[in-house]
Amino acid sequence: MRILGIETSCDETGISVVEAKAPRSLGKLGISASTPQFKILSNAVSSQIKVHRPFGGVVPMLAKREHIKNLPIVLEEALKAAKTKPEKIDLIAVTVGPGLEPALWTGVLFAKELSKRWKKPLIGVNHLEAHLYSSLIAGKKIPLPAIALIVSGGHTILLLLKNFKTWKKIGETKDDAVGEAFDKVARMLKLSYPGGPEIQKLALQGKVDAIQFPRPMMHTKDYDFSFSGLKTALFYYTRDTKKYKKADVAASFQQAALDVLVYKTIKAARAYGVQSIILSGGVAANTALRESLGKTARTSGFHFFVPDFIYNTDNGAMIAVAGYLSYLFKKKRRITAQANLSL
Repeated sequence: MRILGIETSCDETGISVVEAKAPRSLGKLGISASTPQFKILSNAVSSQIKVHRPFGGVVPMLAKREHIKNLPIVLEEALKAAKTKPEKIDLIAVTVGPGLEPALWTGVLFAKELSKRWKKPLIGVNHLEAHLYSSLIAGKKIPLPAIALIVSGGHTILLLLKNFKTWKKIGETKDDAVGEAFDKVARMLKLSYPGGPEIQKLALQGKVDAIQFPRPMMHTKDYDFSFSGLKTALFYYTRDTKKYKKADVAASFQQAALDVLVYKTIKAARAYGVQSIILSGGVAANTALRESLGKTARTSGFHFFVPDFIYNTDNGAMIAVAGYLSYLFKKKRRITAQANLSL
């Protein structure tokens, strides 16, 4: 089956053509006998970073305007790179949420028009599910059950996966998502947008133990997170300290955030007796997090899976993969923008 995936939840216009080969069977484990095999035929992405950088963050109506302008261009690029035509597409998948509502609507309406014009079935995709499913793109079989940590600008979630069809949310942030905290701290340090990569880059030049920032909720009995206190501690430190090195602040902040993420993920994996740990979402592109969680997971006896860097940030390939699995699992979702859609 050949799937066209469309992503416009925030500030990246992504369209991908993915070829999927079904697993030998679907059982109680969602995917039992084998893992679906995916071939990414194209993965076209148009970034809006330069448009939003002067504002220090994403402006929803500007994002909408850029998506409307870019969607036809990115579609043509994706089809050309995949060496395919509309008649060869079997299914169209589009992000319906969560995300910025004006941005989501551009993708939804574009997908509906393509579905009507091409006479192809259309399926709605949960953006968070897509991040989770991106771990399957590499085609490796993931031993289940698993703990999945989804980290992005808008979400920090821990899931217990019995399979890729059924999961339970066991923890989430009570305030700022970790990616949001990175962006806010970057603004405090007067770094450019997007803040996450800038913090990571600056942290390489600093000492992780230079400043003893708090690790909020690290030792609570639950699996929830909180990053607003860490962000506030950094604010007061930079306000009240006459001389400090930005690199040390960035490194110490990043280490504090990562310590909490790694500790709670491993704690959950041990408590639930899982076999694997999955890391996904935009913040999973953070090299320090990938290395820290990966090393700790493996030394603790767990398999560790994280998508390739290009599939961490928003892209159409993960939407196509999620759309295919929703099709297999007969999941139906309203084809309308749902800004606050949850797992």
